[in-house]
Amino acid sequence: MHFNDYMRETFPNFTLRPPLFYRWKVGIRFELGVNYTIEDAYENSRYLQGVYRRAITLFKALHEKNDDLYIIVDADRYSRRQMLGCKLKVFSRYVKEKSVLYRLNHKTIPYIFPEDDEEGTYKTHRFILKCKTSDFKYISLLKAICNQNMGIRPSIFHRVYFININRKTILHVYDDRGCDIIAASPETIREVYNKYNDWLLDYDRAQIDRVFKNGYENPD
Repeated sequence: MHFNDYMRETFPNFTLRPPLFYRWKVGIRFELGVNYTIEDAYENSRYLQGVYRRAITLFKALHEKNDDLYIIVDADRYSRRQMLGCKLKVFSRYVKEKSVLYRLNHKTIPYIFPEDDEEGTYKTHRFILKCKTSDFKYISLLKAICNQNMGIRPSIFHRVYFININRKTILHVYDDRGCDIIAASPETIREVYNKYNDWLLDYDRAQIDRVFKNGYENPD
């Protein structure tokens, strides 16, 4: 199934852009970084180790080795040369077998944040790779995403979404602060909600609890 068809069927009337949690009725917002201070901005600090641990744990909870995934990378306002650099950096470094890159698709779409582009001059470059969980170095990739605001390399500043085709979930680690998980059905992620309940972002806890404790209305 084509990516666009999959999204229309699985997440109808949904636009893939952050914050995922506020754009879909079935979701969880997790806190990754806890008790940050300026002294924590160094490689493998205690703070970052905690961030990595939570991000990797949540990824593993959602993805089995042989699950089919779409890895989506959105890059904004970039020239063709910068766009190529994005492709090489984000995918080549983290895909285990280079042959997998032959499946990589790219398309230019309207800027994903139109409210910030009144003149309509920006574009979003969307890279789509269909693969298996086992095809890429997800631990290294997650760490690079978490590093983006810490002044630590390697780091990835583009938006990266992990879409599990089999389980119908989307994971977006936005930076060291936290991540969003959305699903077509609450039952798909109920175990994650229960097991890692202490990691829920308290600010959104009441909204999250309503989905899993007080019933659920189909997003349609």
